[in-house]
Parts: sequence; C-alpha cells; structure tokens
Amino acid sequence: MWRLWLMNSALSSLPALGAGLGFRSAFRSSLFLQQSAVDFLEITIEHYLDANSEKEAELSLLRSHFPLIPHGLNMSLGSAEGIDPVYLDKVAAFVEKVNPPWWSEHICFTRAGGIDIGHLSPLPFHEESLEILCRNIEEVKKVISTPLILENITYMLTIPGSTMSESEFLCRLLEESDCGLLLDVTNLYTNSVNHGYDPIAFLEALPAERVVQLHFVGGMWQQGRLLDTHSQATPPEIWSLLDEVLRRMPVKGMILERDENIPAFSELAEEMTKARHMGARYDRWKSPHAVEFATL
Repeated sequence: MWRLWLMNSALSSLPALGAGLGFRSAFRSSLFLQQSAVDFLEITIEHYLDANSEKEAELSLLRSHFPLIPHGLNMSLGSAEGIDPVYLDKVAAFVEKVNPPWWSEHICFTRAGGIDIGHLSPLPFHEESLEILCRNIEEVKKVISTPLILENITYMLTIPGSTMSESEFLCRLLEESDCGLLLDVTNLYTNSVNHGYDPIAFLEALPAERVVQLHFVGGMWQQGRLLDTHSQATPPEIWSLLDEVLRRMPVKGMILERDENIPAFSELAEEMTKARHMGARYDRWKSPHAVEFATL
C-alpha cells in the first residue's frame, strides 16, 4: 500500500505537457514557423548519441524552444543477455543533459547474442520475460533516475509460449518494475484489429494511474493486415479510442508520430490542435497551450 501511494504521488506530480510531435528533421523549418501549434517534442535518443556538431546545434535549438521528452529505440530491455553498459552510460548522459520530466523505451528486445537485429521484436507474454524485463529495468534505473515509462509495441504473430494476455502482461510489468506506461494507442488499435480483441476491454484492464503519455498516428492496410507505418492521418477509429483513454486516464501528454508520407505541416498542426482540445475537455491540461517552461 505504501509503495502504491509513492507511485501514485510520483506519477501524478509529473507535469502536464499537452499535445506535441515526434521531431523529424524533415519538418524542422516548418516547426519553427508554426511553433505555437506544438506544446512539446519527443526526440529519438539514438539520433543524438555520438552527435556531430550539426546535431548538437539542432538539439540546443530544440531545447531552447520546446520541452523535450527523450524516446529510446535500442536499450533492448527484453534481452536475456542484459543491458549493454556502454550504451546505457551514453543514454544516461543524454537524459541528464536534456533534463526531462520523464523518458521512454519500448517493451521489446532489439539485440540477441550481441547482434543488433534492427527491429523492435516482441516478447512472449510469460513469467521469464517479466523476470528479464524487470531485472534489466532495475539496472537502467540504477543509472538513470529520471522516471522511465514503457511503450507497448505491435506484433504480427502471437509469440509461442505466452501464458497470459498482453494486458495482463502489461499490468504485471508496470507493477513489478514500478514504471509508467507510454500507451501507443495506434499500436493498441492495430493489435486489436489484427488479433481480434476488444480494445476497450484492454483499456479497462490497465492500471489507469500508470498511463503517462500517448502516441497516435495512422497506419495502412497490406494483404489483409493493418500495419503501424506512421504514414497516414489519424483515422476516426483511433480518435475515438484516444477519447476513451483521455476520459479514463490521467494522461500528461500525447505525441503525434509521423515518419512517412509527411504532409504539409498545417495538417500535422490540425491533428495536434484536435488532440490538445480533446485532452483539455477532460481537464488533462489547459488549452490552447499546456505549459510554460524556462529556457534551458
């Protein structure tokens, strides 16, 4: 009970950031021309590790204009071989430099046998995976004190050996690792379509108090499967699911992820505005601008 109170207090005290964008260099100029449309940015950690002078200057520019949330791709929290200590030290230095309210990584593995497989690979939903994840997360937390939130990923096939549902696995993981959740609503919807489960029942099973941040974007159909391609405008079905999440859960921020088929920035701004007002309707943050922050 005492631990639960501490967790609730820690997550509830995180700042409300509003609606933002996953930063991509392709729209950097447009971003600064329409800066007021963006409450905060999510930046990919790997883009700035061992950075050259140009990337360092870009990071400095972004830090001076927006709150930044670092988002990792390659910690490989699910690797049985453990965390790469050299990589961990680099990420720790980067997170300390940015000084964000939280940072995020994926529930997956990206490395096996010392080889980087270049993909966010799913884990079986069973006790051994939980043990590995929690052990690795504990090692990460010893080095990085900034709150870590974990992101659900898509998976094309149910991994053999699973002994529990994805929602049960997530609940166990969040409780045993004492982490918050980056709920990728597009990934949730995509998995629910491809694997035939009810996304609302999934939401009802989650510990609402642990949901810190959201991702959203549109995907595409290919050979009868819905793919998370980050390539399309957010469809009505995902907007509806976002509304359900915001109504139920004390979300602190939501990020539009767009990596392919990038439209005019005005279209991205319209989606962020819609998301911002949706969150404000449930008193998750103020509208039109969620936060003020000091220039770092």
